Amino acid sequence: MGTKEQKVLDEILESHDYDQTAVIAIMQDIQKVYRYLPEEMLCYIAKKLHLSEAKVYGVATFYENFSLEPKGKYVIKICDGTACHVRQSTAILEEIRSILGVTDAKPTTEDMMFTVETVSCLGACGLAPVCTVNDVVHPAMNPEKARALIKELKEGEAAGEETADEN
Repeated sequence: MGTKEQKVLDEILESHDYDQTAVIAIMQDIQKVYRYLPEEMLCYIAKKLHLSEAKVYGVATFYENFSLEPKGKYVIKICDGTACHVRQSTAILEEIRSILGVTDAKPTTEDMMFTVETVSCLGACGLAPVCTVNDVVHPAMNPEKARALIKELKEGEAAGEETADEN
């Protein structure tokens, strides 16, 4: 872990007053920055909070929202709850995976731009079938809308890269 990462972690820990009871909030802040919880960072915060590494790792693995694996810039979650499933969410999942070339076993694209996951429920049953992109809900999805969504995200990235190159 580099000094830049250590500085970021120290700032996060300081913002929570090095409070052991804030370990979940601290992990959430780390994941916001890095999109996952790197193992060496968990060890670092355990040491700084005077907690065992096992305790910190236990918290990280208990909560489904924490990831110990790197995720893409765009995390796409497809709901497979009952309301979405009966409205063909599986076809949406298959379409998105096909476009991006990912699988259940390899959910993240090589370029680290996209991660595709399924979730049991997104709590938007009335809008089924739904998916989220970085927690933004996209209702009444179908394979065609999924293709358009991926295309829009890719075009937005390309436009962003051109703008960055001009500066």
